[in-house]
Amino acid sequence: MDINQYLQRFRVEDVKEISLETLNQLQHMLHVPFENLDVIHRIPITLNVEAFYNKIVLNNRGGFCYELNGLFNWLLQSLGFNSYLISGTINRPDGSWALKGSHACLIVEIDQPYLVDVGFGDSVRGPMPLTGETKEDVSGIYRVVKVEDTFYDLQRKNNQDWDTLYRLDISPRELNEFKDACYFNQTSPKSHFTQKQIVSLAAEYGRYTLSGNSFIVTRLQEKQKMDVVIEEIPYILNKYFHIKNI
Repeated sequence: MDINQYLQRFRVEDVKEISLETLNQLQHMLHVPFENLDVIHRIPITLNVEAFYNKIVLNNRGGFCYELNGLFNWLLQSLGFNSYLISGTINRPDGSWALKGSHACLIVEIDQPYLVDVGFGDSVRGPMPLTGETKEDVSGIYRVVKVEDTFYDLQRKNNQDWDTLYRLDISPRELNEFKDACYFNQTSPKSHFTQKQIVSLAAEYGRYTLSGNSFIVTRLQEKQKMDVVIEEIPYILNKYFHIKNI
């Protein structure tokens, strides 16, 4: 696995220092899509960082949280950052909770701990401190608030309210600890990922999302939704997500 080749995947030439500014630059939300195409095509996903590298870097693909954050953690550690995997529990739009601890994300220690997540789709695009400080980008206004002990909530502002996207446990995890969750999410009929294809990529002004047979373009919170037929999907994957082969 070649660090420079991975950096070129998201247009970074060189890393000169370990800093929050560099971490922001590395958080490659505009270049690597969140996608579950292997799940839909029943191609097994194993928790192997070299396999992640081959898929994401060499084959110009994306992945879901274990792949995207698992490989990103390897990169950060290789560059000298103090990073480690943690688990999260997704809070669904209906208020119910997904499988406990089944989401993989990262803590990166610089001047303080930061939540970093390149594998959640439509979410905050930069490192988040755990202090409750708000951060805003084109996708919304966010904060991380402490719940108890090692548990924190990532929240997005919704008018005057705050919606919890997921609850994180900042206790360090190893990649292989997500083995059961990874298997569940790619095989279970109760998994969101087995229901329909999901491909999502941040853009400077918003986001592109292919969800089932719907293609959604978001521009500054305004969404345009178009129905697509199966014959159009390869074109959309290539043009908007730069995915040519599955």
